[in-house]
Amino acid sequence: MTNQKRRKDVRNVAIIAHVDHGKTTLVDALLKQTGAYEFKSGESTIMDSNPLEKERGITIFSKNASFQYKGVQFNIVDTPGHADFGSEVERILKMVDGVLLLVDAFEGPMPQTKFVLKKSLELHLKPILVVNKIDRPNARPHEVSDLTFDLFCELNATDEQLDFPIVYASGKDGIATLDMDDKGTDLKPLLDTILHRVLPPVADPEQPFQMLITMLDYDSYVGRIAIGRIVHGKIKMGDPMALVKSDGTIRQGKVTKILKYVGLKRVEAENAEAGDIISIAGIDEVRVGETLASIENPQALPAIKIDEPTISMIFSHNTSPLSGKDGGRFLTSRHIRERLEHEAMTNVGVRLEIVPGSEKLKVSGRGELHLSILIETMRREGYELEVSSPQVILMQVDGDTLEPVEEVLIEVDEAYQGVVIEALGGRKADMKSMQVTSIGTVRMNFLVPTRGLMGFRSEFLMMTRGTGVMYQNFYQYQKYKGEITHRSSGVQVSMGPGRAVAFALWGLQERGEIFIHPGDDVYEGMIIGVNNKGRDLVVNATKEKKQTNMRASGSDEAIKLIPPREMTLEFALEFIEDDELVEITPKNIRLRKRYTNEKERKVKANEAKIKE
Repeated sequence: MTNQKRRKDVRNVAIIAHVDHGKTTLVDALLKQTGAYEFKSGESTIMDSNPLEKERGITIFSKNASFQYKGVQFNIVDTPGHADFGSEVERILKMVDGVLLLVDAFEGPMPQTKFVLKKSLELHLKPILVVNKIDRPNARPHEVSDLTFDLFCELNATDEQLDFPIVYASGKDGIATLDMDDKGTDLKPLLDTILHRVLPPVADPEQPFQMLITMLDYDSYVGRIAIGRIVHGKIKMGDPMALVKSDGTIRQGKVTKILKYVGLKRVEAENAEAGDIISIAGIDEVRVGETLASIENPQALPAIKIDEPTISMIFSHNTSPLSGKDGGRFLTSRHIRERLEHEAMTNVGVRLEIVPGSEKLKVSGRGELHLSILIETMRREGYELEVSSPQVILMQVDGDTLEPVEEVLIEVDEAYQGVVIEALGGRKADMKSMQVTSIGTVRMNFLVPTRGLMGFRSEFLMMTRGTGVMYQNFYQYQKYKGEITHRSSGVQVSMGPGRAVAFALWGLQERGEIFIHPGDDVYEGMIIGVNNKGRDLVVNATKEKKQTNMRASGSDEAIKLIPPREMTLEFALEFIEDDELVEITPKNIRLRKRYTNEKERKVKANEAKIKE
C-alpha cells in the first residue's frame, strides 16, 4: 500500500452532520473566503439550490463544489443530514478521502451524527471534528468534544481514527480556531487542517481508466450524465469507454462531454485524470453503482452498498371525479410510471415494483419524509396521483417476523415529559435514557417501531404546544412488537358531489375538525373532516339553509366557522388509514375513501372481516 501514487494537488472531502448543525452555512463561508463564489446581497445557503430545500431549510440532495487554496483544489461535497436521505450520504462517501464531522457546540452528537459517522468510519475515511456554532449562547464546545470522542469509541473507531483533529468554528461568522482561547478571524485554521490531515487521493494516471458512478444527471442535449471520482487512469474527449453493468454485461460508448467543478459551476474540460471528481456523458444506459472503464480492461469497481428501504406506498394515477380539473399536466398511469422509473434510476434509495394485475406501483423508500419529498416534487412538476397510507416493510428471518425500529431523540420542557412518555408507551416504545440538559429541558432516547411513529410527529407538536424537538433515525430490524392502534377518531365522508356550503360546515364542525373551505368542490367518498366519536359518518356538506320569509329572534344566528386545517402532505400521509387514499394535484391535497360508494365500502369491509 505504501507505493500507491497520490495526487498532492487535490483534496476530496465530504461534510457530514445531523440536521441543522450548519453544514451548508459553513460551505457558504468557505466559498466566500476562497473567492470561489460571488455572493449577492442577502444570498445564503447557496448549496441548497432546490426550491424544496430553500422552503424547508434542510439539505435533501448531495451537491459538489470546489475551490482553490494554497495551489490545491478542494472538492467539497455537501450531504443531507436527515436519515431519510441516508442513501445520498452513503454513495457520496465513496468519492472522498476525508470527512468534516460537524457537531453543534450546544446540542452535541445527535442520532444522525451517529449514523453518518458510522458510515464514514466503515469506509476508513479520515475524520476532522468541527465543533460548529461556538457563538451560540450556552455553547459547551469542550464537553461536546468529549461526547463526540465517546461516540467514536462506541462505534469501535480504530486508534488512527480516534486521533482526530478538533477545529472550533462558527460558520455564520466565518471563523475557525484550534484553541478556544484564540478567537480566530477567518477559516484558514480549518482549511490548513484539511490540507494536512486529509490524505490526497490515490491516483495512478498510468493505470487503465476506472470511475465509479455515484450520482446521475440528465441533459436534453447530451443525455444521461454520470458523476463520480476517477479512481485510476485518465480520459479525454472522444475517447472510447466501456460501461460495466451491475450484472457483469458490458456496453460501449464514446466520451461526448467532460465537466469539472469550478466553484458551484460545471465547466467543460478536454480531459481529466485520477483523483478528479467529474461529470461525463457518452453512454445512455448508466446507473448509480456501475463502473465506467477503459475498453482494453473493462473491470468493475466494488459496488456501493445501500441500506434497504423501510417504508412502502402504492402510487397510482388520480381516479377521483375531480381528476384533471386542478391544472395537472401528467394524468395517466404511464406518465407516473415513467417519472418514477426516472427517479429510481437517479435516487438509489427508491425501489419500484409493479403491483400484479393493476397499473399501480409499489414505491419503497427510507422513510415518510423521503417519499413525501418525492411526491411534493412530482406535484410541482404537474403530476396528479393518489397514494396509499405508508406501510412498513417486514422481514422474515428464521421463522420470525421482523420490523424496522427507529432511535428517537426527544427534547421537551419538563412539564411535557409525562404526556410524551405516555403517548409513546402506547406506541410500543422502549426508553433507553433520560437526562436533564443544562438549560433545564429533558432529553429522552427511545427505541420505537417505525409503525408507531406514523402520525406521531403532528400529535407530538400539539401535546408540547409546538416547543418539543424530535429527531428519528433508523436503528435496526427487531421482532414484531404486536398491534399498534393508529387513529382513535373516525372521519366525516361526503355523501355526494357539489360545492361545500358554509351553513352545512357550520353544523358539522361540532362533530370534529373540518378539512375544507366553503366553496370547495367535494365528491362522494371524499373525507371532509374528523368525527370525534370514533366511527366514520356519511354527511352532507352541500346542504343549503332553508329559505323562509318568517323571521324570529335567535333563528338567524351568525354562521361562525372555525378555520379549517391547512392540508399538508405530511399530515395527510400520517392521518389516513388503510382504506383511505391521498389525492394529490398541483393545486390541492384531498383525502378520500379508497371506495367512494358507501355500499361498496360496506361490502369490502364485510369481506375483510370474513377473511380475518
